[in-house]
Amino acid sequence: MSSLPFFRTKARTFFSLFAAALLAVLPVGCSMLEQTERELVFRIEPGTASWFRGLPSGVEELELTTPAFGDKQNIHAWWWPADQADAPALLYLHGSRWNLTGHLFRLEQIRSLGFSVLAIDYRGFGKSLGELPSEASVYEDARIAWDHLKSLQPDASKRLIYGHSLGGAVAVDLATDLGQATDDDAGARALIIESTFTTLADIATEVADTPWPIRWLVSQKFDSIDKIDQVRMPVLIVHGTADPYVPARFSQELYDAAQEPKRLLLIEGGTHNNSMRIGRQEYRQALDELLGKTPNIPG
Repeated sequence: MSSLPFFRTKARTFFSLFAAALLAVLPVGCSMLEQTERELVFRIEPGTASWFRGLPSGVEELELTTPAFGDKQNIHAWWWPADQADAPALLYLHGSRWNLTGHLFRLEQIRSLGFSVLAIDYRGFGKSLGELPSEASVYEDARIAWDHLKSLQPDASKRLIYGHSLGGAVAVDLATDLGQATDDDAGARALIIESTFTTLADIATEVADTPWPIRWLVSQKFDSIDKIDQVRMPVLIVHGTADPYVPARFSQELYDAAQEPKRLLLIEGGTHNNSMRIGRQEYRQALDELLGKTPNIPG
């Protein structure tokens, strides 16, 4: 495993390059500025993750679309039903860089907790057709996926939202939107966010450790701190104390801003990607406590 200082150095280098690139294109115009920013924020790795060994049996590949997409856009998704009939279903929203093939290990961990899982690649990731993602487009993709999840699990009390890293901001936005819905059947039982941040500007400023005005250059806001108090469902916020990319204090700030019922779970020694694995029992207990013994999920 790489050391924490090494990861911090890589992250600082990335965000320093992020600032330099944005400053370089400022004279060219807003359009190119936003394009460069989106490339740096999403950092899409093409192809299949090197550690991917194929889909487990039982996973169904789906193509989600809307009339507005035409034939040049779609959302590629995996639907992995639990062994237990009518199990709670969870929408999985991933972060930047890796497509679904890079997230199978976490999907396996979530399913082992008793959930059926619908996981999507935002347009522009993996097999999902479309242009370079933006904040607006990933929010739209999450809503389209949620509408499909409602058909897979019609019971709102058995639907949950999960977001990891950048996907945590997408999940908060979706949960906020559902909190404003007047239709009870549109809602979710709970929101789970892991290894995420308050705003994109906050994490860029924190990690870059540079005097350059990154905060004022960022147009992709991903502003969870101003939305999370509008979430009208139980919230579980998880963070590894040794996360080399996103400091755990950001999750503390989100927890402080969220409304009850809420739970902050700090996994001692957890990094950006392994908190669910090394803290599985703590995860299970936190879910049970937050939701009052989640129905139909085995212990």
